Amino acid sequence: MNRRQQGVRERGAMLGFLLLAVLLNALIRAEPAAAQCGSTGTNTQCGTGALTHNTTGIDNSAFGVNALTNNTTGFENTASGLDTLEINTTGFENTASGYVALANNTTGGNNTASGANALFSNTTGDGNTASGANALPSNTIGNDNTASGLNALASNITGGSNTASGVSALGNNTDGNDNTASGLDALASNTTGGNNTASGVSALFSNTTGSNNIGLGYQAGSNIVAGNNNIEIGNPGHSGDNKTIRIGLLGTQNKTYIAGISGTRVSGTVVEVNGNGQLGVMVSSARYKRDIRDMGNASAGLMKLRPVSFRYKNDPTGTLEYGLVAEEVKRVYPNLVTYGPDGKLQSVRYLEFTALLLNELQKQASQVQELAQRLKMKDQQLAAQQREIDALKQTDASINALNERLAALEQQVRTATPQGLRSLASK
Repeated sequence: MNRRQQGVRERGAMLGFLLLAVLLNALIRAEPAAAQCGSTGTNTQCGTGALTHNTTGIDNSAFGVNALTNNTTGFENTASGLDTLEINTTGFENTASGYVALANNTTGGNNTASGANALFSNTTGDGNTASGANALPSNTIGNDNTASGLNALASNITGGSNTASGVSALGNNTDGNDNTASGLDALASNTTGGNNTASGVSALFSNTTGSNNIGLGYQAGSNIVAGNNNIEIGNPGHSGDNKTIRIGLLGTQNKTYIAGISGTRVSGTVVEVNGNGQLGVMVSSARYKRDIRDMGNASAGLMKLRPVSFRYKNDPTGTLEYGLVAEEVKRVYPNLVTYGPDGKLQSVRYLEFTALLLNELQKQASQVQELAQRLKMKDQQLAAQQREIDALKQTDASINALNERLAALEQQVRTATPQGLRSLASK
C-alpha cells in the first residue's frame, strides 16, 4: 500500500469514528417529540430543536434536528441537515448543507459548507467554502479557504486563502496559506508550506514545508519535499530541488517551441544545453577550469573534415543547411560529438570549433608573418643586387667609352703620316 492510499484510509477511518460519535451524541440528546415546522418573523425552521434559542437573529432558515439550535443574533444563515450550524450564536451569512456541516461554528461568517462533516470544526473562521464529505472538517479559525472534494483541506486548522479541488487535495495542510491545489492528492502532504500552486493528480504530492512552488501536470513536482521557488511542468523533480525549473521529461519530449525567442538578441552571452537538458550560460573564467594548456596541433584535423550542404528530413520547408556530419566528425574528433538518450550519435559540438579555428588561424597568421619577413629579406637582397648591377652597368659604360676612344686612336695611328704622328704625339 502506498503512502497516498494509507493516508486516505486513515482519514476515512478517522471520519467514520467521528461521524459515529456525533450520531450517538445526537441520538442521546434527541427529543421524542415530533418535528415542528413553522416560521418566526423572517426566520424559518423545520425540525426538532431547529432555531430553538434564537432571539433577534433574522432571515435564518433551519431544516433538520438541532439545525441552528443555539443561534441568538446571527442572521441570514441557512442550515439543512442534522446538527448543521448547531452551536452558531452570532455568526451570519453562513450556509450549511449536510450532516454536522458547520456544526461547531459560533461567530464565523460568510461560510458555505456542503457535505457531511464539511467545516465541522469551524468556530470563528470567515469566508470559507467547503463542498464534499469531510471537506475542511478541522478548520477552526482559518479564513477564505475553498475546498471541493472528499477530504480536501481535511487537516487545515488555521491556514487561510487556500484553494483545494480534488479528493485529498491539500489533505494534510494545517497552517499553510495561499496554496492552490487542483487534482487528486495535489499538495496532499503539505503542512505549513505557502504560496504553492499544484495542478494535476499528485502534483507537488510530497511537499510539506516548501513554499512558492509550481507543479503543473501528472505528478509534477511530486518528489519535492521542502524546496522553495521551484517550477515543475510535466516533471516530478528531485527531492533536493531548490530554485529550479524543469519542463518535460528527458527521453519523452524531444522538441521545444517557445514563441518570441528566435531572433531576439539580449547580449553576447552564449546559452548552451548540457546532456541532461539543463540550460546554462557557457562560462570561460579560469576559476572554472583545470588542466589549461596550449592547444598545439589539435586543430590540424580541421583539414580532414568535410563541410557539406544538406536538408533535414523532418523539415517540411526543405531549407538548405550547411554543416558537418556527426559520423565523419567522430572519426577525427570523437570528443566533439554528442549522443541521444538511446546512445546513438545525435549532434556535433559546433561551439568547440571556434577555438579550433582560432588556433588554426593563429598558426597560419604566424606562418604568414614568417613568410612576410622572409619576403622582406628577399626584397632587401634584390635591392642590393640591383644597386650592384647598376654600378656594374655604369662601370661597363665607362669601359665601353674608353674602348671606343682607344679604337679611334688606333685607327688614327694606322692612317696617320709621319707628320701626323708627331702631331698626335704632341697631344
